Amino acid sequence: MDIKWLEDLAALQAHGSYTRAAAARHVTHPAFGRRIRSLQAWVGVDLVEPGRSPVRLTPAGLHLLNQSQPMLQRLAQARSQAVALSGQALEASAQVLRVGTGRTLARTLVADWLARHRRVWAAQGALLLTRAMADSVALLEQGHIDLLVCYEHSALSVPLSSQRFAHLTLARDQLVPVARAAPRRPGAATERANLLAQGPWLGYSEGLALGRLLDDHLSRQDLASAQPLLRSDSADALAELVAKGLGLAWLPLSLVAAPLRQGQLMRLGQRSDAVPFEVRIYRPRRQLGAVAEAVWAATNRA
Repeated sequence: MDIKWLEDLAALQAHGSYTRAAAARHVTHPAFGRRIRSLQAWVGVDLVEPGRSPVRLTPAGLHLLNQSQPMLQRLAQARSQAVALSGQALEASAQVLRVGTGRTLARTLVADWLARHRRVWAAQGALLLTRAMADSVALLEQGHIDLLVCYEHSALSVPLSSQRFAHLTLARDQLVPVARAAPRRPGAATERANLLAQGPWLGYSEGLALGRLLDDHLSRQDLASAQPLLRSDSADALAELVAKGLGLAWLPLSLVAAPLRQGQLMRLGQRSDAVPFEVRIYRPRRQLGAVAEAVWAATNRA
């Protein structure tokens, strides 16, 4: 059972609508519905009254929600305390460049960006932290990191006030459907409607930023009901599984550009099957340390 499912149930009770609750939880409507159904399957009883508008929980759903709320509040408090303790350690290294980002970005676009500007920060050093987007945003808001590098897309929400934070576009990337290289059947890899019918496909864990991008894309293509062979919270792991021939996956082009060039992987589908997105750098509008300001300036000039 995923704790997020209980938070989803609370959002559904608060908003009385799957659409509004999904927006509040920053997931697509189909993904939100799957999570509620997964919670019901775990409990073994209906938690939502069918066919009601606004949506209402069953007595079992209300009981589960009321019993779980104190636990969720204690977990949230423990999480905040853990982040605060981490922040105390980060403050001790405030003279270095402190960057927060995700795991996939850390080994692709962020690695390239740090390499380009190495002369600017190398004398003082840098601290690179990989976290989930929500955790990285919290670290930036609390002043524990200088810069945040994250994805930007209409299906995602970075809850940072433009009055308090500024951003630059670091790069433009896209999720592209790829599979292990194999002889192409005439027309098989170019028919969008048959893309997922060509074999098993591999998806992202629900709630992951790249997963939200893909869920939004599949819902727009009327493919949201298609179920992946497996899900993973790591794009790197999916790339390895694709390379071993377990199926196709939508992966960041920045991650698979080399194996595509080398002929180890092949790109599938048409241009409309790609999911474009931006990669942005966020910073507080207040004055930062000398190294962070220098890196920001160098990035802005590039």
